[in-house]
Amino acid sequence: MRLRRFNADGVTAFANYRGRLALEPALPPPVELLEDPALTEELPGEVEVLPRVFTNRLDAGLFFNDLVDRAAINLPERDQGLWAWLTLFYFDQVCPADGNGRRDPKDEARLLPILDNHQRFYRHLLVGPFLIVRAHRDLPKRAIAMLCNPLWKPGEIAEQLASRKELVTNRAVAEAATELYYDPTKDSFKRGAGSDVRGAARRLATLLNQLDLTWYLYGLSAAELLQLLPKEFDRFRTQVA
Repeated sequence: MRLRRFNADGVTAFANYRGRLALEPALPPPVELLEDPALTEELPGEVEVLPRVFTNRLDAGLFFNDLVDRAAINLPERDQGLWAWLTLFYFDQVCPADGNGRRDPKDEARLLPILDNHQRFYRHLLVGPFLIVRAHRDLPKRAIAMLCNPLWKPGEIAEQLASRKELVTNRAVAEAATELYYDPTKDSFKRGAGSDVRGAARRLATLLNQLDLTWYLYGLSAAELLQLLPKEFDRFRTQVA
């Protein structure tokens, strides 16, 4: 299928489906909207979009960065119609059905791109990984602690750090979070990283907000940032060269 975007009526139609899905969880995705000429417009460049399964949020972020570049889309982070259309196209990936064919749309911002709210647009299940990868394009894996989960399940670390653009785009913060909470031998989180234990991701986000008042976080390396963290983080901290 050729890459398209929803117009304002298309975004509304998709939003209406999401609202109905919360009440009728077995309601099938309205895929007929994807090529409705009254609701969509085809983007220039004749870029093809194919169904696929994303390994994790990193895989999705890399894919959507490549897609946007191939389509030469200007200011993609502001293109609500594009992301709403892509969300419906990949709906089985962002809102999978359970064994009974029922789906849980959860928070509105996960499926509907709210691009004028800096605290919420990273919550979108496609925009979030797209922007995190874009911010760390030189080395996306530095942010793997925010990208190793399945696309439909961002996880506590991403939820805590992505609420502030100043944190999620910061190289030192991304590297420190990965150093603290990601276990490369399991390609997953260390035990307790997403819990309420002392030193876990929720506490890190709170502490970073406090440190930002007295330190220029963009001027720190990951090692320097880790050295500022109190002893409660020792349960996750590993030696940094």
